[in-house]
Amino acid sequence: MLFAQRLQFLQSNVFADMDRAKAKALAAGRQLIDLSLGSSDLPAEAHAIEAIAQSLYDPSTHGYLLFHGTQAFRQAAAVWYEQRFGIPVNPETEVIPLIGSQEGTAHLPLAVLNPGDFALLLDPGYPSHAGGVYLASGQIYPMPLRAENGFLPVFADIPTPVLAQARMMVLSYPHNPTSAIAPLSFFQEAVAFCQQHNLVLVHDFPYVDLVFEEIGDRGNSSLAPSILQADPEKSVSIEFFTLSKSYNMGGFRIGFGIGNAELIRALRQVKAAVDFNQYRGILNGAIAALTGSQDGVKKTVATFRQRRDVFVNALHSIGWQVPTPKATMYVWAKLPEPWSQDSIRFCTQLVESTGVAVSPGAGFGKFGEGYVRFALVHEPDILETAVQRIAEFL
Repeated sequence: MLFAQRLQFLQSNVFADMDRAKAKALAAGRQLIDLSLGSSDLPAEAHAIEAIAQSLYDPSTHGYLLFHGTQAFRQAAAVWYEQRFGIPVNPETEVIPLIGSQEGTAHLPLAVLNPGDFALLLDPGYPSHAGGVYLASGQIYPMPLRAENGFLPVFADIPTPVLAQARMMVLSYPHNPTSAIAPLSFFQEAVAFCQQHNLVLVHDFPYVDLVFEEIGDRGNSSLAPSILQADPEKSVSIEFFTLSKSYNMGGFRIGFGIGNAELIRALRQVKAAVDFNQYRGILNGAIAALTGSQDGVKKTVATFRQRRDVFVNALHSIGWQVPTPKATMYVWAKLPEPWSQDSIRFCTQLVESTGVAVSPGAGFGKFGEGYVRFALVHEPDILETAVQRIAEFL
């Protein structure tokens, strides 16, 4: 049986590779502590669950859901955004429901790229950003993220021939996997660059709330600005949100996109060929999450802040010096010798020897090599146990 050539680029996946190593560790009787996948272990809020539960008994929610039927959700998303960032949004033309932000980044290239066109992606970066480009038969130009640049790309380093053939740029801050944040001035530079070179600017924004402000900080929004604050006219930009992180609803697969009306319309065309929308009850739960009490979001942020502090302090206590991240649910750690350039070997040996699973930096791109990503998806005592096992391994 013959398959499309584009599948060749999708054969290697950091999560699939670690799944195999985890299965081997379990078969050997290891007790697994999985810090490799950024799936929150915290529960969704009761008022969101109740809205979904009540929907189950309403037969009008049981059928196909077309775009018009998502109006209430789109309105809730627009109000949430306007209250958060102060930029008006038209829920009819500038909002689209998504099956998580990953769907947006995976499907939008089908609406923007022709075969052979370049997409400018962060390296290291989230794997689905590259996957969507490959599915669209596009080419990837990796923008290196280096510690000395604060894990921000340098636009001036992009070759002119690549820019001539490029159609889109994908950014994502707070950043997975490095946990870096980007100031508004960086986004303003990115918008101007994309306007100059006629590029669509995509901002994947799942960690909008997972920012750890300290006393004296001006608040989360100042540390995690929206791309539309740099492009309030929505001239070239679209931004993707998810309820997976802030509201612990990853398994419900609900997110949304906000931005340029032409891009929203193009993405709608792709979605119409691929799927209907989610079950209406899921959207009702999302509406409850967005419009109800936000105390649960605050608790989630406080929980991950505590876990960050416990985990970073524990690593420091065993001599593994890592910076304290200002955002996300991850710790991005530079590997010690002798694994400084072999993150995959480190991760496979670590899980097979100790049962502690982490993500190899090489799985996020060439410039992720030499690092590993820890996802802080367990209680503090388990995180400390994981570090004890790591210490024994080292």
